[in-house]
Amino acid sequence: MSFKYVFRTQEFDLPVLCMKKYLSKGDLEPSWRLVLATVIGFLGSACGTVGGVGGGGIFVPMLNLLLGFDTKSAAALSKCMIMGASASSVWYNVRVPHPTKEVPILDYDLALLFQPMLMLGITVGVALSVVFPYWLITVLIIILFIGTSSRSFFKGIEMWREETIFKREKTKQRATLVDSHGEDKTVRIDTKYEPLIPKEEKSTIQILCLNLRWKRILVLIVVWVAFLLVQVIKNDVEACGPWYWVLFGLQFPIALLVFGYEAVKLYKEHKRRMSTGNLECICEASIEWTAMNLAFCSLCGIVGGIVGGLLGSGGGFVLGPLLLEIGVIPQVASATATFVMMFSSSLSVVEFYLLKRFPIPYGNLHQLLKL
Repeated sequence: MSFKYVFRTQEFDLPVLCMKKYLSKGDLEPSWRLVLATVIGFLGSACGTVGGVGGGGIFVPMLNLLLGFDTKSAAALSKCMIMGASASSVWYNVRVPHPTKEVPILDYDLALLFQPMLMLGITVGVALSVVFPYWLITVLIIILFIGTSSRSFFKGIEMWREETIFKREKTKQRATLVDSHGEDKTVRIDTKYEPLIPKEEKSTIQILCLNLRWKRILVLIVVWVAFLLVQVIKNDVEACGPWYWVLFGLQFPIALLVFGYEAVKLYKEHKRRMSTGNLECICEASIEWTAMNLAFCSLCGIVGGIVGGLLGSGGGFVLGPLLLEIGVIPQVASATATFVMMFSSSLSVVEFYLLKRFPIPYGNLHQLLKL
């Protein structure tokens, strides 16, 4: 059996056959499984958006084991749910100030660095999800969730230990004097202080205007629209034909152009900081933007996109821990990862819709609940 035949058969026939039992009885037939899945999805969305991982690690097993969707349809529905969750999370984050600086809580440099490669990987991952067998996708899901969860767990333990040491050092600032009677007299040092010039509290509108960088957002939207147009046009040409592969290959220069521009910008800024002796970088992290590190970030972006498109995880399972690993503070890492996932998940939802990979009523219901 040729590759072309497998691709076309699974793309147009198998998803329809796998979903007949859900679409033949009026859609969304009430049952205790649907209610339980709704509750689990709501809680999973709350936990996933806080950590910046999207919640695909909860959505995919829940859709597969509880509602009975096959692995490929579960991955498609998971992306729809992640899109709704990330959109609501972004709307909340843009109204929250940066915890330490007068800068946006969304790091647009990191967003522009990862978004094009993540979206490129998603288009590859969606194509692979059509070709790969169900058992292989299931095995990859297990490997991904175990690996990323364990890595994030140990990273959390490390950060908890650092915070514990920091608090312990603060307690040592208290000096203890012992008088002649052997009684302890503790001198407490108040670490709270009031600045000479009172800090003006910003309103929600001021914080919103500070967090929104329209020029950067416009670039992200243009990249998203470019990928979207390629997917729509590609859907109208013969699968695996010459024009199909031309359009598929057109995505690579689009992603590499945006990534290359942002990578060169970060590299030059890093060189300038090193020459002036200023080691402070993005979000209090001493990130060395060398050519090797930039290449590693591009690889992680592509891998995260492939994982998101193939397994329905949203890419946050790779991007979130990666941002923490390079030193970005948790609040900014979570907000930035969710912001990038909003673009990537919406693109994959459009791709899955064009492939007729998920039932619309289920997608609308769970997306609404994630909001």
